[in-house]
Amino acid sequence: MGYIKREAARIVARAVNTWDGLKITWKEEASFPQWCIANIVSASLTFAIDMTAVEQALIIGFGLLVLVAELFNTGIEAAIDRVSSDIHPLSKKAKDAGCAAVALTAVTTGVIWVIIALPKVI
Repeated sequence: MGYIKREAARIVARAVNTWDGLKITWKEEASFPQWCIANIVSASLTFAIDMTAVEQALIIGFGLLVLVAELFNTGIEAAIDRVSSDIHPLSKKAKDAGCAAVALTAVTTGVIWVIIALPKVI
């Protein structure tokens, strides 16, 4: 029974930390709410266009991966800023790589959208 109580407490703590991470990112990173809105529109469109469940899952899943990349990018930026506010080539490298990860994930999602949806609407 001790194991169940301990693990339940850990699950609750992880849920609280997750919620806190989502809230602070929503509040402090302008791009995160923008990507959330884009995901809502994108997911809605998958139901408006005749798609299979697998096609919908691909589009929605990759859209969510953009949010994951944005959360990682926010974490990288926060860690770099915590270490030092000085301009340094390694700080720039880390922040730029995080930004590039978001951009490439978004481009990949866009490509998937074009491959799946374009033939259906033309």
